Amino acid sequence: MTGQRLWRPTRRRVTDSLIVALAPLAACCVALGGLTTWVAQGNAGSPARIAVTGGHVFLPFGGTRETSAFFRITNSGGGDDRLLKVTSSATGGDPALSRHRMAGARAAYGQTVESAAVPAGDSLVMSPFGTDVTVRATETWREGDLVPFTLHFARSGRIKALAVVVRPGTGGT
Repeated sequence: MTGQRLWRPTRRRVTDSLIVALAPLAACCVALGGLTTWVAQGNAGSPARIAVTGGHVFLPFGGTRETSAFFRITNSGGGDDRLLKVTSSATGGDPALSRHRMAGARAAYGQTVESAAVPAGDSLVMSPFGTDVTVRATETWREGDLVPFTLHFARSGRIKALAVVVRPGTGGT
């Protein structure tokens, strides 16, 4: 071994190596701390838990068959969900999610929407002044009848609900 020099780390090389090794370790510790806090608060593994209540549908009057259905959708889980669509075999067509907006003191307009958010720990309360389900009533509907609906959610899947037929101004809205 004549002429060969043994490699010895310099203080600069040791410092640089430690910095390179500590950066990913610090990032992992910060991520682990954040995840631990999230789990400790009960957010991990808590999916959306959807309950549909208070279903009612207005009895149409006048010459129109178009009317609206309303539900109270409560999400008691830890994850957000979205109402994607509503279906029913007891209506005269495909129900559609819509949102009504005031256009003046005595005018409003409806607009079809693709979905409606149901935030974690919160509720979506449908009303004539916000989100509702536009449906085509059949001629056989009478006040007090129950109309079956299926609400389709992004994470919670399909949930069946009943809506009672009421005269406008007398049902839960």
